[in-house]
Amino acid sequence: MNLAIDVQQKNQEIWVQVAGEIDAFTAPKLREELSPYAEGDMASVIVIDLKNVSYLDSTGLGVFVGLFKQLKQKDGELRLVNLSNRVQRLFEITGLSHIMNISANV
Repeated sequence: MNLAIDVQQKNQEIWVQVAGEIDAFTAPKLREELSPYAEGDMASVIVIDLKNVSYLDSTGLGVFVGLFKQLKQKDGELRLVNLSNRVQRLFEITGLSHIMNISANV
């Protein structure tokens, strides 16, 4: 399945809408699209809306962990919002929900 990524800058925040499945085939596309925002000085906060993500595997989790680390080194913040119960459960099982800013709502 394809992955749709829509990026918009709002003030000092980058808002990202992601739709589709994030797996071993699509995770590199997500990483490639979002890394420049985490590496550069464009924003201190990246908000990723996962409302339309139907599947997430460990490769996708790795993308979010990488972004989280990049932003934290620059005193930035990664926020994941609108997670489905299934996706949120994955973050809970891995313990990432305790260190990352994750919310079921915006």
